[in-house]
Amino acid sequence: MNFIPEQREENSAYLQLLMVVLFAIAGVVIGTLLSLGVVLMLYGTAGFGAMVSVDGSSEKYIMVMKISQVLTTACLFILPPIWLARTEKTALKNFYGFKKPQLFLVVLVILIMVFSMPLMEWIALANQKMTLPGFLKPVEDWMREKEDAAMKMTILLLKVNHAWDFFINLFIIALLPAIAEEFIFRGAIQRSFTRMFNHPHVAIWVTAFIFSAIHVQFFGFIPRLLLGAAFGYIYWWTGSLWYTMLAHFLNNGYAVCVAWYMQVHHMPLDSLDNSANFTWYQYVISLFLSIFLLKILHDKTIQTNGKQLG
Repeated sequence: MNFIPEQREENSAYLQLLMVVLFAIAGVVIGTLLSLGVVLMLYGTAGFGAMVSVDGSSEKYIMVMKISQVLTTACLFILPPIWLARTEKTALKNFYGFKKPQLFLVVLVILIMVFSMPLMEWIALANQKMTLPGFLKPVEDWMREKEDAAMKMTILLLKVNHAWDFFINLFIIALLPAIAEEFIFRGAIQRSFTRMFNHPHVAIWVTAFIFSAIHVQFFGFIPRLLLGAAFGYIYWWTGSLWYTMLAHFLNNGYAVCVAWYMQVHHMPLDSLDNSANFTWYQYVISLFLSIFLLKILHDKTIQTNGKQLG
């Protein structure tokens, strides 16, 4: 008699994606209800206005928005991947890949993010100058309106009135989204697409497209698409979400630090995304260094895993 249990086969990739979507919808509902409950307890009904307004009057309720941001982010992006792994009866470590980080690869990922920043700035500035044909003017106006609303929200969240606000922002805007978004996009969605298409490159770019589109910031779409693809390749090559979470945190953390620096030096935050900080030759150097470091990461992970990872 065979007492060794057979290994359970996973559900299909299509079913897994459907479950992620359903879990995400449930997460939105749970996160919204939790946010309303916490805000009601702390601020009463007056706090509800801050959850839907991004004008200057909402500044006194910045903490309300931050509470809402934490709860909705956690419920929308972290709970669905956890529930998915639970339905597959597999530990998170094994299901998504949380291999112990290697120091060399950690340093390499840090260098990639640091030296790619000028390149990403150039791409972002170019994307912001995008214009649509005349007959699509109403669409462009709508896109600009969404962009302006997102910028107002970002400026409110990035404001620092006390020393501890910087660390709160670092957690809410940099660390939590890095963990949550990599969990669901690279962990759950890219993993399912890889099984579905049986082609990692297609899975990486489709996931990166969804990752960028879901932010609904059209004049930052291309740099976010490329960042999503970079995170996707890092995850595919290393087989560990730790590295993508680190890369994502560094990218977000850089923006938080720049915003803090600007406020300390009394510079307007509305110029955060509109100014060039590097010269053209620094952009070129950044391009070649980014490619070179990504190649090293690719080659190193092939040696470490003993197989071609793509």
